[in-house]
Amino acid sequence: MTANIVVVGSSNTDMIIKLDRIPKPGETRLGGEFLTAAGGKGANQAVAAARAGGVVTLVARVGQDMFGERAVAGLVENGVNVQYVQYDKAPSGVALIFVGEDGENSIGVGSGANAKLSPADVRKAKAAIANADVVMMQLESPLETVTTAAELAAAGGAIVILNPAPAQPLPDSLLKNVSILTPNESEAELLTGVCVNSEASCLQAADILLAKGVETVIITLGAQGAFVASGTVKQLVPGFTAKPVDTTAAGDTFNGALAVALAERIPIIDAVRFANAAGAISVTRDGAQPSAPTRQEIEKLAKLKLVRTDAPSELRVSGAGENGQSRHRATISQ
Repeated sequence: MTANIVVVGSSNTDMIIKLDRIPKPGETRLGGEFLTAAGGKGANQAVAAARAGGVVTLVARVGQDMFGERAVAGLVENGVNVQYVQYDKAPSGVALIFVGEDGENSIGVGSGANAKLSPADVRKAKAAIANADVVMMQLESPLETVTTAAELAAAGGAIVILNPAPAQPLPDSLLKNVSILTPNESEAELLTGVCVNSEASCLQAADILLAKGVETVIITLGAQGAFVASGTVKQLVPGFTAKPVDTTAAGDTFNGALAVALAERIPIIDAVRFANAAGAISVTRDGAQPSAPTRQEIEKLAKLKLVRTDAPSELRVSGAGENGQSRHRATISQ
């Protein structure tokens, strides 16, 4: 059986300058290495999921320019279905990225065609969404588009993953259709008002989000790992030691790998361990999509081999399929 994943989101071209450190406001730093790489949170997650073993479809918009053409060609090379990637008169999205010697980054994004991704574009992919095990979104697309994708995915019974980045306030009407919310520390703080700097504060923030209707909250904590919270689970899943070269897209790689593990019906704690390993590998490499590891690499570091079964999934969101029958309900069992 295949792990069918639909990603609704952005596609960018990343222009990266590697420096000794990230410039301060008003400062110019010389001597940096320049490179370009395929990026955009939606495309990053799609490629990460495909390399981790998923059958992936991306819903996105790119410009009618060389950046858009290169982006689509790269997606195809990585095995991503681009049937629902449309060309727009607006320019392709571009991200300008500074990376310091410690691997930390500073990013500015020109959204371009990403800002034109519409609810109508999502509805065109309704058949793919109806057949998906997992539907995943981020916030580099218009919020109404993300909301439409969540509604369609929930109605079809898919696991709905929302990576709330870049951070912005979210309506409860969206959160109630989310199976798994995956903020980092700063995103969790913006959504809840809780400063996330300990396990206790992770739990406090997660409880606020669970009360809004989210089934499971996974707060990503970089090298420390990820804190998982649901109605029955409250647990830190430790990360893996890695020497960072470039942390760009580490969160996207985590989310892509997580989607594959959950689509293959892996228990949530093992799924997060698999995703932690993917993220750890990605920070040891330059670029966004180029840093995404293969399934074999992830399984080797995680010491965890994914084996999909036909058993009922532990995690699904409630909803009715095309035939009107309720397919799933999102719960976690241990």
